[in-house]
Amino acid sequence: MTSPDKAGRRSFLKGSIAIVPVAAVGTASAVLRPTADEIKRSAPPPDTPAQQHYQPGYFTPDEWAFVNAACDCLIPKDQVGPGAVELGVPQYIDRQLQTGYGDASRWYMHGPFQKGAPEFGYQSKLTPKEQYRLGIRAIDAYCKAHFSGKSFAQLEKAQQVAFLKDVEGGKIQDDFNMKSFFSGFLLKNTMEGYFGDPMYGGNKDMGSWKMIGYPGARADYVEWVSESKPYPYGPVSQYGKRG
Repeated sequence: MTSPDKAGRRSFLKGSIAIVPVAAVGTASAVLRPTADEIKRSAPPPDTPAQQHYQPGYFTPDEWAFVNAACDCLIPKDQVGPGAVELGVPQYIDRQLQTGYGDASRWYMHGPFQKGAPEFGYQSKLTPKEQYRLGIRAIDAYCKAHFSGKSFAQLEKAQQVAFLKDVEGGKIQDDFNMKSFFSGFLLKNTMEGYFGDPMYGGNKDMGSWKMIGYPGARADYVEWVSESKPYPYGPVSQYGKRG
Protein backbone atom coordinates (compact mmCIF):
# COMPACT_ATOMS: atom_id res chain seq x y z
CA MET A 1 0.00 0.00 0.00
CA THR A 2 3.06 2.26 -0.06
CA SER A 3 2.72 4.93 -2.79
CA PRO A 4 5.57 6.32 -4.92
CA ASP A 5 6.48 9.91 -4.02
CA LYS A 6 5.49 11.59 -7.27
CA ALA A 7 2.78 9.35 -8.65
CA GLY A 8 -0.46 7.86 -7.45
CA ARG A 9 -0.44 4.19 -6.56
CA ARG A 10 -2.62 3.23 -9.51
CA SER A 11 -0.58 5.31 -11.97
CA PHE A 12 2.57 3.66 -10.66
CA LEU A 13 1.07 0.20 -11.22
CA LYS A 14 -0.06 1.20 -14.68
CA GLY A 15 3.43 2.26 -15.65
CA SER A 16 5.38 -0.56 -14.04
CA ILE A 17 3.24 -3.61 -14.75
CA ALA A 18 2.76 -2.82 -18.43
CA ILE A 19 6.18 -4.17 -19.35
CA VAL A 20 5.91 -7.44 -17.42
CA PRO A 21 5.64 -10.52 -19.69
CA VAL A 22 2.62 -12.75 -19.32
CA ALA A 23 4.68 -15.54 -17.78
CA ALA A 24 5.63 -13.24 -14.92
CA VAL A 25 2.03 -12.41 -14.03
CA GLY A 26 1.76 -15.65 -12.10
CA THR A 27 -0.96 -17.10 -9.98
CA ALA A 28 -0.85 -18.48 -6.49
CA SER A 29 -0.93 -22.12 -7.55
CA ALA A 30 1.60 -21.72 -10.34
CA VAL A 31 4.77 -22.72 -8.51
CA LEU A 32 4.42 -25.58 -10.97
CA ARG A 33 2.04 -25.40 -13.91
CA PRO A 34 -1.50 -26.07 -12.61
CA THR A 35 -3.18 -29.28 -13.64
CA ALA A 36 -6.23 -29.25 -15.90
CA ASP A 37 -8.38 -30.27 -12.94
CA GLU A 38 -7.09 -27.38 -10.82
CA ILE A 39 -7.81 -24.90 -13.59
CA LYS A 40 -11.30 -26.32 -14.06
CA ARG A 41 -12.07 -25.96 -10.34
CA SER A 42 -10.51 -22.52 -9.95
CA ALA A 43 -11.83 -20.71 -13.01
CA PRO A 44 -15.22 -20.07 -14.59
CA PRO A 45 -15.82 -21.15 -18.21
CA PRO A 46 -13.96 -18.82 -20.58
CA ASP A 47 -17.04 -16.85 -21.63
CA THR A 48 -18.56 -16.60 -18.14
CA PRO A 49 -17.60 -13.49 -16.12
CA ALA A 50 -17.16 -13.52 -12.37
CA GLN A 51 -20.69 -13.71 -10.97
CA GLN A 52 -22.11 -10.68 -9.22
CA HIS A 53 -23.76 -12.89 -6.61
CA TYR A 54 -20.95 -15.40 -6.28
CA GLN A 55 -21.27 -17.83 -3.38
CA PRO A 56 -17.87 -18.54 -1.80
CA GLY A 57 -16.85 -22.16 -1.50
CA TYR A 58 -14.28 -21.72 1.27
CA PHE A 59 -14.86 -18.46 3.11
CA THR A 60 -17.55 -18.04 5.75
CA PRO A 61 -19.89 -15.02 5.39
CA ASP A 62 -17.82 -12.96 7.86
CA GLU A 63 -14.56 -13.92 6.14
CA TRP A 64 -16.08 -13.12 2.76
CA ALA A 65 -17.04 -9.66 3.99
CA PHE A 66 -13.45 -9.11 5.12
CA VAL A 67 -11.92 -10.26 1.82
CA ASN A 68 -14.19 -7.99 -0.22
CA ALA A 69 -13.52 -4.99 2.03
CA ALA A 70 -9.75 -5.59 2.07
CA CYS A 71 -9.51 -6.04 -1.71
CA ASP A 72 -11.47 -2.82 -2.19
CA CYS A 73 -8.95 -1.00 0.02
CA LEU A 74 -5.93 -2.41 -1.79
CA ILE A 75 -7.11 -1.67 -5.34
CA PRO A 76 -10.17 0.60 -5.32
CA LYS A 77 -12.06 1.67 -8.41
CA ASP A 78 -11.06 5.15 -9.53
CA GLN A 79 -10.64 7.36 -12.59
CA VAL A 80 -7.61 5.33 -13.71
CA GLY A 81 -9.33 1.96 -13.92
CA PRO A 82 -11.49 -0.76 -12.34
CA GLY A 83 -11.14 -1.94 -8.76
CA ALA A 84 -10.25 -5.37 -7.42
CA VAL A 85 -13.81 -6.22 -6.39
CA GLU A 86 -15.14 -5.17 -9.80
CA LEU A 87 -12.68 -7.52 -11.52
CA GLY A 88 -13.58 -10.51 -9.33
CA VAL A 89 -10.43 -10.66 -7.19
CA PRO A 90 -12.27 -11.95 -4.09
CA GLN A 91 -13.68 -14.76 -6.23
CA TYR A 92 -10.19 -15.51 -7.49
CA ILE A 93 -8.85 -15.86 -3.94
CA ASP A 94 -11.74 -18.08 -2.87
CA ARG A 95 -11.29 -20.33 -5.89
CA GLN A 96 -7.54 -20.61 -5.42
CA LEU A 97 -7.99 -21.70 -1.81
CA GLN A 98 -10.08 -24.60 -3.10
CA THR A 99 -7.23 -25.86 -5.29
CA GLY A 100 -3.99 -27.55 -4.30
CA TYR A 101 -2.60 -24.11 -3.48
CA GLY A 102 -4.99 -23.77 -0.56
CA ASP A 103 -3.71 -27.01 0.96
CA ALA A 104 -0.06 -26.29 0.05
CA SER A 105 -0.08 -29.63 -1.75
CA ARG A 106 2.99 -28.72 -3.82
CA TRP A 107 4.99 -27.15 -1.02
CA TYR A 108 7.45 -28.79 1.33
CA MET A 109 5.48 -28.65 4.59
CA HIS A 110 7.55 -30.74 6.98
CA GLY A 111 9.47 -29.44 9.97
CA PRO A 112 11.49 -28.06 11.49
CA PHE A 113 9.72 -24.71 11.14
CA GLN A 114 12.13 -21.92 12.01
CA LYS A 115 12.46 -18.23 11.32
CA GLY A 116 14.83 -17.65 8.45
CA ALA A 117 15.88 -15.25 5.72
CA PRO A 118 13.40 -14.85 2.82
CA GLU A 119 15.68 -16.77 0.45
CA PHE A 120 15.02 -19.92 2.49
CA GLY A 121 11.39 -19.87 1.41
CA TYR A 122 8.15 -20.29 3.29
CA GLN A 123 8.72 -21.18 6.94
CA SER A 124 5.37 -22.03 8.52
CA LYS A 125 3.29 -25.10 9.19
CA LEU A 126 0.15 -23.20 8.15
CA THR A 127 -1.33 -23.79 4.70
CA PRO A 128 -2.71 -20.82 2.73
CA LYS A 129 -6.22 -21.85 3.79
CA GLU A 130 -5.17 -21.72 7.43
CA GLN A 131 -3.35 -18.43 6.92
CA TYR A 132 -6.55 -16.81 5.70
CA ARG A 133 -8.75 -18.36 8.37
CA LEU A 134 -6.48 -17.45 11.26
CA GLY A 135 -5.32 -14.16 9.75
CA ILE A 136 -8.84 -12.85 9.25
CA ARG A 137 -9.77 -14.04 12.73
CA ALA A 138 -6.81 -12.17 14.24
CA ILE A 139 -7.58 -8.97 12.32
CA ASP A 140 -11.26 -8.98 13.22
CA ALA A 141 -10.45 -9.70 16.87
CA TYR A 142 -8.03 -6.77 16.96
CA CYS A 143 -10.53 -4.45 15.28
CA LYS A 144 -13.32 -5.44 17.67
CA ALA A 145 -11.03 -4.78 20.62
CA HIS A 146 -9.95 -1.33 19.37
CA PHE A 147 -12.94 -0.06 17.35
CA SER A 148 -15.93 -0.43 19.67
CA GLY A 149 -16.72 -4.03 18.77
CA LYS A 150 -16.66 -3.52 14.99
CA SER A 151 -15.09 -6.04 12.65
CA PHE A 152 -12.78 -4.87 9.85
CA ALA A 153 -15.59 -4.96 7.28
CA GLN A 154 -17.74 -2.75 9.51
CA LEU A 155 -15.18 0.05 9.78
CA GLU A 156 -15.29 3.21 7.71
CA LYS A 157 -13.20 3.03 4.55
CA ALA A 158 -10.65 5.52 5.88
CA GLN A 159 -10.26 3.45 9.05
CA GLN A 160 -9.77 0.28 7.02
CA VAL A 161 -7.06 1.86 4.87
CA ALA A 162 -5.27 3.32 7.90
CA PHE A 163 -5.40 -0.03 9.69
CA LEU A 164 -3.94 -1.94 6.73
CA LYS A 165 -1.16 0.63 6.42
CA ASP A 166 -0.32 0.08 10.09
CA VAL A 167 -0.32 -3.69 9.56
CA GLU A 168 1.92 -3.37 6.50
CA GLY A 169 4.28 -1.06 8.36
CA GLY A 170 4.59 -3.44 11.31
CA LYS A 171 3.08 -0.92 13.71
CA ILE A 172 0.63 -3.44 15.15
CA GLN A 173 2.10 -6.09 17.41
CA ASP A 174 0.12 -9.31 17.68
CA ASP A 175 0.64 -13.00 18.36
CA PHE A 176 -0.40 -14.16 14.89
CA ASN A 177 1.86 -11.86 12.81
CA MET A 178 -0.75 -10.05 10.74
CA LYS A 179 2.02 -8.32 8.76
CA SER A 180 3.23 -11.65 7.37
CA PHE A 181 -0.31 -12.65 6.42
CA PHE A 182 -0.91 -9.28 4.77
CA SER A 183 2.25 -9.19 2.65
CA GLY A 184 2.65 -12.91 2.00
CA PHE A 185 -0.94 -13.74 1.14
CA LEU A 186 -3.59 -11.01 1.09
CA LEU A 187 -1.65 -8.40 -0.89
CA LYS A 188 0.11 -10.95 -3.10
CA ASN A 189 -3.07 -12.83 -3.98
CA THR A 190 -4.92 -9.58 -4.65
CA MET A 191 -2.26 -8.55 -7.16
CA GLU A 192 -2.39 -12.00 -8.78
CA GLY A 193 -6.16 -11.94 -9.15
CA TYR A 194 -6.10 -8.40 -10.53
CA PHE A 195 -3.33 -8.80 -13.10
CA GLY A 196 -3.41 -12.55 -13.84
CA ASP A 197 -5.08 -14.29 -16.75
CA PRO A 198 -8.90 -14.43 -16.46
CA MET A 199 -8.70 -18.23 -16.77
CA TYR A 200 -7.90 -18.31 -13.05
CA GLY A 201 -11.11 -16.54 -12.04
CA GLY A 202 -10.05 -12.89 -11.65
CA ASN A 203 -9.28 -9.96 -13.98
CA LYS A 204 -12.83 -10.02 -15.33
CA ASP A 205 -12.97 -9.18 -19.04
CA MET A 206 -9.21 -8.48 -18.88
CA GLY A 207 -10.01 -5.13 -17.29
CA SER A 208 -6.56 -4.55 -15.79
CA TRP A 209 -4.83 -5.51 -19.04
CA LYS A 210 -6.93 -2.97 -20.93
CA MET A 211 -6.07 -0.36 -18.32
CA ILE A 212 -2.31 -0.76 -18.74
CA GLY A 213 -2.35 -1.61 -22.46
CA TYR A 214 -1.04 -5.13 -21.94
CA PRO A 215 -1.49 -7.47 -24.96
CA GLY A 216 -1.93 -10.64 -22.91
CA ALA A 217 -1.26 -13.96 -24.61
CA ARG A 218 -0.95 -12.64 -28.15
CA ALA A 219 1.53 -14.70 -30.14
CA ASP A 220 3.56 -11.85 -31.54
CA TYR A 221 3.88 -8.19 -30.57
CA VAL A 222 7.66 -7.79 -30.72
CA GLU A 223 7.44 -4.93 -33.21
CA TRP A 224 5.60 -2.86 -30.60
CA VAL A 225 8.11 -3.33 -27.77
CA SER A 226 10.18 -0.29 -28.73
CA GLU A 227 7.19 1.87 -29.64
CA SER A 228 6.37 4.83 -27.40
CA LYS A 229 2.70 4.84 -28.36
CA PRO A 230 0.08 2.54 -26.80
CA TYR A 231 -0.42 -0.98 -28.14
CA PRO A 232 -3.34 -0.59 -30.59
CA TYR A 233 -5.04 -3.97 -30.18
CA GLY A 234 -7.00 -5.42 -27.30
CA PRO A 235 -5.63 -8.19 -25.05
CA VAL A 236 -6.12 -11.92 -25.54
CA SER A 237 -6.48 -14.42 -22.70
CA GLN A 238 -4.94 -17.88 -22.68
CA TYR A 239 -8.38 -19.24 -23.50
CA GLY A 240 -8.26 -17.20 -26.72
CA LYS A 241 -10.92 -14.73 -25.63
CA ARG A 242 -10.32 -11.22 -26.96
CA GLY A 243 -10.77 -8.11 -24.87
